Amino acid sequence: MDRCGWAGPEKIYLDYHDTDWGVPEYDSRALWEKLVLDGFQAGLSWLTILKKRENFRAAFAGFEPDVVAQWGAEEVEGLLQNSGIIRHRGKIEATITNARVWQKLEARGGFDRFLWRYVDGTPVQNAWETLADVPAFTPLSTRISKDLKAEGFRFCGPTIVYAFMQAVGMVNDHLVGCHRHADVALMARK
Repeated sequence: MDRCGWAGPEKIYLDYHDTDWGVPEYDSRALWEKLVLDGFQAGLSWLTILKKRENFRAAFAGFEPDVVAQWGAEEVEGLLQNSGIIRHRGKIEATITNARVWQKLEARGGFDRFLWRYVDGTPVQNAWETLADVPAFTPLSTRISKDLKAEGFRFCGPTIVYAFMQAVGMVNDHLVGCHRHADVALMARK
């Protein structure tokens, strides 16, 4: 079975590629979770985050932004003691800040709509043939990053945002020879 070259060899990576990565996500809470996790990945491998994803979910109250937005110094200190997650003060504090920004955007019309408007609600269908063809960031991810930062988000640079866009299916970056490319393309809302 042909897959994107980054997938594997570990089963958790193969499963993520085959069932999750690139599938269009339209739920505001789930979008926030994935953006937070991509922020935690900065400087690390995605495999590290995948292996700790359930620990992150437990530590961050199921990634319920309305809960996390209420947290303060006490919760930050507790999270810094949690060996099941990435213990980075800046990323933990950014998650709390980003939850508050999520609330603002959600109240203003929806975090999902804020993000999906950049692609008119329909995933960009790329046709990359090799991993070398896939960019680390694009003018669009740079624009979204800038707009997120203007709203108050942190840990959302252009490279993080592009990885997020790939993960949530805003762009279909499965290689054209990958068995998931056509399936993911069919999942796009019209």
